[in-house]
Amino acid sequence: MKDKFLLALAAFISLQFLNISTIYAQTAEEYLSSGNDDFKQGKLDSAIIDYTKAIDSNPNLTKAYNNRGVAYAKEGSLQRAIDDFTLAIAINPKDAESYNNRGHAYEKKGNLSQAITDYTSAIASDAFYMKAYRNRALSYYKLEKYDKAWSDVFMIEGLGGVVDPNFYKDLKGVTGKAQ
Repeated sequence: MKDKFLLALAAFISLQFLNISTIYAQTAEEYLSSGNDDFKQGKLDSAIIDYTKAIDSNPNLTKAYNNRGVAYAKEGSLQRAIDDFTLAIAINPKDAESYNNRGHAYEKKGNLSQAITDYTSAIASDAFYMKAYRNRALSYYKLEKYDKAWSDVFMIEGLGGVVDPNFYKDLKGVTGKAQ
């Protein structure tokens, strides 16, 4: 009888501990938020840890992969960043931000054609995503595809955006034309 009582008591205590740890466990969204706070404070290692915990809690949380990719890119781990952006895109093939961010990582690696492909995919997912037009215009400029750069400048302006005056001046200088 004593053994049954002790066994029942142990089971009860275990269940109570499980309930308490469940109550205090952070959700994926809380880890994501904590990672964002750390990132804003420049604590990249802590941010990456929190984003990883968010992913462990919810492997389909696109934003956690994207944000961890941004943190990796900021610390210079471009391939890790590209891998995370690719995972985010695999979960949500219409994620314009992850396409844009992956394009930026490819651009930093010097792969401008892949960067342009990703910027174009970002624009296909969100035709009003001016950051992707800006980034693609810059990549076209670097590849000396000035007419395409001008097309993106016109799109930015048509969407009500502002083109960096220095970029506009440089583009005008190499092509000899303005709008």
